[in-house]
Amino acid sequence: MVPHLVPRQLVWLCRRQVACARGASVQHRTWAGVSGAPSLLSPWRATVTSPLVCRSSSSTPPSAPKVVLTQERYPVTRLPFSVVSEDDLAAFARIVPGRVITDPEVLEASNVDWLRTVRGCSKVLLRPRTSQEVAHILRYCHERNLAVNPQGGNTGMVGGSVPVFDEIILSTALMNEVISFHSVSGTLVCQAGCVLEELSRYVEERGFVMPLDLGAKGSCHIGGNVATNAGGLRFLRYGSLHGTVLGLEVVLADGTVLNCLSSLRKDNTGYDLKQLFIGSEGTLGVITAVSIQCPPKPRAVNVAFLGCPGFAEVLQTFTTCKGLLGEILSAYEFMDAECMWLVTRHLRLASPVQESPFYVLIETSGSRAGHDAEKLSDFLDQVLSSGLVTDGTVATDQMKLKALWALRERISEALSRDGYVYKYDLSLPTERLYDLVPDLRARLGSRAKHVVGYGHLGDGNLHLNVTSEAFSPSLLDALEPYVYEWTARQRGSVSAEHGLGFKKRGVLGYSKPPEALRLMQQLKALLDPKGILNPYKTLPAQA
Repeated sequence: MVPHLVPRQLVWLCRRQVACARGASVQHRTWAGVSGAPSLLSPWRATVTSPLVCRSSSSTPPSAPKVVLTQERYPVTRLPFSVVSEDDLAAFARIVPGRVITDPEVLEASNVDWLRTVRGCSKVLLRPRTSQEVAHILRYCHERNLAVNPQGGNTGMVGGSVPVFDEIILSTALMNEVISFHSVSGTLVCQAGCVLEELSRYVEERGFVMPLDLGAKGSCHIGGNVATNAGGLRFLRYGSLHGTVLGLEVVLADGTVLNCLSSLRKDNTGYDLKQLFIGSEGTLGVITAVSIQCPPKPRAVNVAFLGCPGFAEVLQTFTTCKGLLGEILSAYEFMDAECMWLVTRHLRLASPVQESPFYVLIETSGSRAGHDAEKLSDFLDQVLSSGLVTDGTVATDQMKLKALWALRERISEALSRDGYVYKYDLSLPTERLYDLVPDLRARLGSRAKHVVGYGHLGDGNLHLNVTSEAFSPSLLDALEPYVYEWTARQRGSVSAEHGLGFKKRGVLGYSKPPEALRLMQQLKALLDPKGILNPYKTLPAQA
């Protein structure tokens, strides 16, 4: 047997009690190590396929049926905004010459969310390159009472990035320049349309990493990430964007450019205005540039993919993990058996471990390979010997790291190929994180194809997903408000990281008191008195 390529301190010889072909799954093993410490080094299965992550319309078959208009599927009434005229198009052509899009075929992709669950009917898309062009556009739209839908990579999960009716789409796709990077402080300043994966590559070449990582990193824009306060896979290690974003440049509804693009770590002068726009989903202003703190790139990264016999063991493994891995722990993700079935069935990925009720992905990031390997070895020894983990594999080289991460990152893509998806992104007490999944399986029965649970256990975030052959009003009625009421009883949040967008705006009251909702509506009225910025999103509709 050939073990993984791992640091010298983590090289063990595996003696199997039963001979088997390379790549077969074996439950009972004995381990003898050079260092004398047992570990978990399963053989790498050659059948693991490409780890590349792609969230785009390409995942939808060409023969997919046309998405129903949002205004036809949902009870929503158009507000009294103006309609775009030929004079308006001429004015936009003067502001962004050659970048006014009216071709229906080109507009189709921007009118539909990537999940293909909501669709607007915008007739015009604008592609500015600078904050001044954004300011001119918004100033004009404010005067004409034209509604505007800001759009980044259009990878959102809650219908927040596409029009509901005929709002003008304001795309940041051409605002994709890095403005500056400071190699001592690790501060990156860039335009809002920079793609997250490209920024990651840029800073990694300079010895740093982005504090944010998402499955949609190949498509999402940093401005959209900030506007939705995206959480992602590195939240456990680096925290939220409320902490890592140092400054923002934002264009307000009337065209005012608010330049708070600070690169200072500490600035205790007055109200911290940037926090208003982080997570505001484009309803208070359009983010045009971001200053963000990037941590140093870890010199040693390990990923362990483990099988657990139950969710109680997933929780106990996390407790053990925090205690033994400590400062090098950078991610702790979990997924259930149905998630694994979906990624193997629809994406033809292969599980590197034996079939288990639950799977855990653990990432460590540190500065000394030997030190990290020793800590990981001690951890794996304990969870194996205690029965918390029944099988697993460890990877350190980039190809295998990406392949293991793909099993977790591409679950959402696999779900989208299984049928219509009802998505819930919940924050819950860690000990109750999975309870809703079996509850819903019993409640829904055969009406649902699959009910799955996965997510960021390290920060108490459950991604609950239900699939059916097609959209079903009766199934939606069985899910809502039941899911939100259940979450509220646990004092959880109805949106952990996806935001509220259009789909969840009516359930904000399950997580926030009436006083908070009133204050939010007052802030909206103050910054956008005409309500032209991303209407019908985030806040509940007012009578």
